[in-house]
Amino acid sequence: MSRVCELTGTGPMVGHNVSHSNIKTKRRFMPNLVNVTLHSEALDQKFSMRVAAKALRTVDKLGGLDAYLAKAKDDVLSSKALKIKKNIAK
Repeated sequence: MSRVCELTGTGPMVGHNVSHSNIKTKRRFMPNLVNVTLHSEALDQKFSMRVAAKALRTVDKLGGLDAYLAKAKDDVLSSKALKIKKNIAK
């Protein structure tokens, strides 16, 4: 299971731990992924997804999964989210 958000495509980032003596060691910053069930009002179905907490806030702000997918770009969505978006557009 990859550590990538299904709605935003957010994945791990690379950075450094910096000690007091300024020694830098590599580390990874993981996205805050949560398993959630989102409801589509247009399709009247529930979909389980692995989504970043930041993306959940955006979904709430825009008024639900349908509105979020309408505004989202296709290149950042997962294949599962793309199928849902195309079914909503029908």
